[in-house]
Amino acid sequence: MADSSSKILSFFKKIPHAITMLFSIIVLVTVLTYVLPAGAYDRVMEDGRNAVVPNSYKIIPSTPVGFLDMFRAMPLGFKAAVEIIFIVLAGGIMFGVMEKSKAVENAVGTLVKTLGLKNKYLIVIIMTFIYGILGVTVGYENNIAMVPIAAVLSLALGGDLILAAGISVGAMTIGFGLSPINPYTVGTGHKISELPMFSGAILRSILCFTALGIMAYYNVRYLKKILADPGKSLGKGLNVSELTLSKPIKDYSLTTNNKMVISVFIIGLVFILYGVFNLNWFINELSAVFLIIALFCGIVSRMSATTLSETVLKSVSLAAPGAFMVGFATSIKVLMEMGNIGDTISYQLSLVLEGLPLYVSAIGMSISQSIINFFIPSGSGQALATLPVMLPLGESLGLSRQITILAFQIGDGLSNLVNPTLGGLIAMLSMCRVPIDRWIRFIFPVLISLLLISFLALIIAVATNYN
Repeated sequence: MADSSSKILSFFKKIPHAITMLFSIIVLVTVLTYVLPAGAYDRVMEDGRNAVVPNSYKIIPSTPVGFLDMFRAMPLGFKAAVEIIFIVLAGGIMFGVMEKSKAVENAVGTLVKTLGLKNKYLIVIIMTFIYGILGVTVGYENNIAMVPIAAVLSLALGGDLILAAGISVGAMTIGFGLSPINPYTVGTGHKISELPMFSGAILRSILCFTALGIMAYYNVRYLKKILADPGKSLGKGLNVSELTLSKPIKDYSLTTNNKMVISVFIIGLVFILYGVFNLNWFINELSAVFLIIALFCGIVSRMSATTLSETVLKSVSLAAPGAFMVGFATSIKVLMEMGNIGDTISYQLSLVLEGLPLYVSAIGMSISQSIINFFIPSGSGQALATLPVMLPLGESLGLSRQITILAFQIGDGLSNLVNPTLGGLIAMLSMCRVPIDRWIRFIFPVLISLLLISFLALIIAVATNYN
């Protein structure tokens, strides 16, 4: 048993640095453009978006990516991801100004003081579910401004930045990915399959909140482990400047100035929620509001123009590595488009599923969607590219349309936990200052547990003809 544990630990230590990992994937995709035939499905416009026409896959002339084009894809990736790159910087600026005003530190210190450090494990559980519910109801990148708060809270409880990512990024990724009302995966899937919108919510809700419970359990277990032995922390050496509490918990209280800064932040979040749900706001509008919040927080905290300017630049310097990783990861998507191999991968995986036993085919469909997600890291994009193929395939195998969509949601949603090509994941991890290689070491056991639970849900769905 000890040998097995040491082998697993040795495996996780071999996970390469995030830059190395992404560059390896870039090289792999480039090689695949020479190995796999270029292919494409016919597409038709549906509600302003391109949807795949079933049974229309065809081989097209190969467009292998050359050595120069492999590197040219990198600036093109930054160009394609500019909106997410900027929201990372805008979010960093907003949090940097709020932190400079001491409002975040005093708010977290006062919260911990009120609830008591003796209840730290309960706080971790409650916050994991709060962040998870934000993922379920509000979305993914929309919550990026909330991530740094978890960093300050985690450190105040005696945890580290990895725990902060587990509480916030882990919970929001699970909540969003398995949400019974996810408009990008479930909503798009139901529209394509002509099922009632967000039908079958009971099983999805049970699965989603069970998964959040597992995430909360792992977060508490990790906190207990590093409190007992700080040497086991995966966050050793990560930059915690401006995130730690500067005085004993008993000394914390909120000043009038702090309350004004927090009020500005809350009012900004209210505007964001209204804009997202009523005005179709997305990344650029959120970035604009983040900058407005930063400006007004600086004004109400009576920062001088010089102090505010210096804080902005310092915040940008802290957010820059994460912003870089977003653009770097997006170059993989650009390479796929250059080589025209995305549809080929989808088509080949669909062929593998043909002829599989009923229960195995449901799980296999989920696994195939996980693989595709690394190449098409967009829920709605993946739904439009694969479900028109997978839905008739599932019916030919004896799977209801609802089961096919559940398999798609599980494959897409859970693989997002470790997907280095997903800009939103990289962006939110960067707000916790956690590189993805460290994150994978932490979250991988959680992912395995969640996949087992999810596959059990798929088996139940097949057994009950989930419809």
